[in-house]
Amino acid sequence: MLIYTGGTIGMRQDPTDGALRPVDFGQIAEEVPELRKSALRIDAWSFDPLIDSSDVEPALWQSLATLIRDRYDQYDGFVVLHGTDTMSYSASALSFMLENLAKPVVFTGSQLPVGAPRTDGRENLVSAIEVAAAKDAGGHALVPEVSVLFDAKLMRGNRSTKVNAEQFDAFSSPNHPLLAEAGIQIRYNLQHIRRPARWDEPLRIAGALDTRVSILKIHPGITPQVVRNILLGPETRAVILETYGSGNAPSKDWFLKIVDEAVAMGKLLVNVTQCLRGAVNMQLYATGKALERSGVVSGGDCTTEGMLAKLFWLLGKYSDIREAAPHIGENIRGEISE
Repeated sequence: MLIYTGGTIGMRQDPTDGALRPVDFGQIAEEVPELRKSALRIDAWSFDPLIDSSDVEPALWQSLATLIRDRYDQYDGFVVLHGTDTMSYSASALSFMLENLAKPVVFTGSQLPVGAPRTDGRENLVSAIEVAAAKDAGGHALVPEVSVLFDAKLMRGNRSTKVNAEQFDAFSSPNHPLLAEAGIQIRYNLQHIRRPARWDEPLRIAGALDTRVSILKIHPGITPQVVRNILLGPETRAVILETYGSGNAPSKDWFLKIVDEAVAMGKLLVNVTQCLRGAVNMQLYATGKALERSGVVSGGDCTTEGMLAKLFWLLGKYSDIREAAPHIGENIRGEISE
């Protein structure tokens, strides 16, 4: 099943006025003739209205998850066409929301419209469909998890992040190996692909998401007022601290006092690194140790996108922060290294 939410890949330039207009994905073979060579049956479904990826909200994730659940038994796999700006956020969210997933859900998109002469959209789409349809000798899906296919690279969805706004290699998976690479053939890294404990469990949706989560990016010159507003906000249950290096932040008394106050208020503070590669280790330096003493929880090598989705899911699952906190460092959907 091909699901078009919006984004550049589904646009075509109108020859009369040069404006970009949505492609009719019911006639997708006209835009991507390579699909005619496939023996697969491909059904298309488009959101109406289409959603620019900059406007993506959890409501879209709910709609996507429901659509996949309701048609789960009818298809071998699902390809989600999505704008690139928030693709990693959506793929991360779906990885937690789709419970007992045993079929591929492959996100893809493009930097140029599918109808453009040099588009990357056709190759991304064809490869994503091939991944979504691939099965092993036992008839099980080769990649039964939520993934992102871009520029011949297949990444775990909650390990992906957008790193380039101008080149075709827009996404990277800095802290986890690729699930597959598409060359002349698609080579699957089977040892890195997650598989369900049971293949016959019904798909369930974890629909209760609590989005009362903020992100504080630590930077030189950050002021007490900014830190206080984010960490102590009355509507915030959790905050992701994007810290330096291996999890370091200012050691000034005012900063640590605000952190202490936030923890005392019952807020969950999670430490992730600003670095693309590597993990938080709050045991290395005094500043990291100070955060740990205050009750800040390590996010390991999880991406910001992955941790945001995880917190939405955990806070929706647990009303008590004390119940959610122990699961931050737990590898639930492959989002964090053990």
